[in-house]
Amino acid sequence: MNRLNKIPAVATRALFWLLLVVCVSIPRPLASAKGGNCEAAEGVLDNFSRTLPPRPVTDKPFTDKDGRLVTLSQYRGRGVVLNFWATWCAPCVLEMPQLDRLRKILLPYGVEVLALSEDRGGVPVAEKFYRKKGLKNLGIFIDSGGKVIRGSKILGLPTTLLIDRQGQEVGRVTGVAEWDSDRTIAFIRRCLKP
Repeated sequence: MNRLNKIPAVATRALFWLLLVVCVSIPRPLASAKGGNCEAAEGVLDNFSRTLPPRPVTDKPFTDKDGRLVTLSQYRGRGVVLNFWATWCAPCVLEMPQLDRLRKILLPYGVEVLALSEDRGGVPVAEKFYRKKGLKNLGIFIDSGGKVIRGSKILGLPTTLLIDRQGQEVGRVTGVAEWDSDRTIAFIRRCLKP
């Protein structure tokens, strides 16, 4: 006789309900297939940490090069790679050309790359730096008074947030990264896809 036939019907039902409760009570990011999209493989953005649960980004304003106010909510519906940088930050300077190339690569996939300058000198300092480095794809954005960096709880530069299409921070990279490698691009596309 089969061993399962020996288990009383009550015990079988109890086991079924217990398994059902466990499955339903698993937190959504762990239970959904989408939650696994932002797991970086070994050797890809080793300084990436997931934000669990994802949290809304600050809506503190920053300015574009023409002085117009911009907020991150204006980018809802697109993935965003938001990099905090400054010209006096040596690791930031190293990764800016890669971020410039990354923007050109990711834009057709609905992912925006924003470089938010923390330089006190504002637009003139950023424009001079962009000219010197030959940056053509990144827009110039200034975090006057550091409102966005404080609202994002950033402790050092460079730091980069990955923001999903609903305006939620799903992860961050602290420190310098190799932004335009094929593996990094594939990871960002998978993490921030619609």
